[in-house]
Amino acid sequence: MDKHLLLVHAHPDDESIGQGATMAKYVAEGIGVTLVTCTGGEMGEILVPELAHMAADQDDTLADQRRIELDHAMKELGVTDHRYLGGFKTYRDSGMQWHEDGHAIPADDVHENAFWNADLTEAADHLVAVIREVRPQVLVTYDQFGGYGHPDHIQAHRVATYAAALAAVPSYRRDLGEHHDIAKIYWGAMSASRMRAGLRMLREAGDTTTFEGMDPDGPLPPFITEDENLSAVVDGTEYHDRKMAALAAHATQITTDGPFFALSNNVGATAWGLEFYRIAKGERGPLNDEGLEADLFAGLS
Repeated sequence: MDKHLLLVHAHPDDESIGQGATMAKYVAEGIGVTLVTCTGGEMGEILVPELAHMAADQDDTLADQRRIELDHAMKELGVTDHRYLGGFKTYRDSGMQWHEDGHAIPADDVHENAFWNADLTEAADHLVAVIREVRPQVLVTYDQFGGYGHPDHIQAHRVATYAAALAAVPSYRRDLGEHHDIAKIYWGAMSASRMRAGLRMLREAGDTTTFEGMDPDGPLPPFITEDENLSAVVDGTEYHDRKMAALAAHATQITTDGPFFALSNNVGATAWGLEFYRIAKGERGPLNDEGLEADLFAGLS
C-alpha cells in the first residue's frame, strides 16, 4: 500500500501545533504527507513588534509573512507537499473574538472573502480535487467545534468532512478526478490526563502563567479531550525537536518563551511529541496497552 496522509488546517501554524511530530515521523518513514491550509492567517496577532505594520488594520500583508513562515516550518518537518485551499489568498482569515464563556466565536465584522463566508460546496470542491489527486488513506482535521470555536477551524472541519464524502461519489464532478474514498478520518485531540499532569508539574515548579487560568484539578477548555474519547496516539517524541523548530518558524504567532515551549521544557519531549486523535470514520486497527492505535494507518492493507 502506498500510504498517504492528508491534513486540513485553518491557518499557518495550526498544523505544527497539532500534528507537527506526526508529520515529521511519517515523512521520515517514507509516507506521503500533504498539508492543505485554508487561509493565509491574515487576522493573526503579531508577536514581533517590528512586523506590527503587517496587521490587517495597517498594511494588511501578514499573509505574505505567514506564508514564508509556513514554508520554513514545513522544511523543518520535511513536508514537501503543502498547499492553500484553492490557491494562496483564495480565502481570507475570518478573525474571531472571545465569548464570555471562554471559547472563540466569529468576529462582529467579517471580511466578505473570509473563509467563514465561503460557499461550502465551492470550498469543498477545491479539496475534492486534492483528495482525488493524492488519494490519501487517512485524513486529519478538527472536530465539529474546531477545538475551541474558531470559525475558521469549524469551517475547515465542515469543508474537509463534506469534501471527503463528495470525493468518494463516482458520479460527482468527474472533471475533478477519479473518485476516492478515504478509509479513515481523525480529529486532532489533546489528552486530558496528560494535560493535567503537565499543568501539575508547571504549577508545582512555581509557573502560574503558562496556560494561565487552567487548573490541573479543575475543568479544562473544550480543546482538551477526555481520555475515554481518544482513539489513537502517534509517538513522535523522536521528532520533538523538529516540531519545536517548526513552531519557532511561526515567529509572528508563537514565541519560544510561550506556553508550548514552557510545557515542553518542563515536562519533556512527551509534552508535544505524543499526538492524540479521535477517529471519526473507519475501523480501528490493533491497539496498544493503553487501548489506543499507535499508527493512524493501523488496520489498513
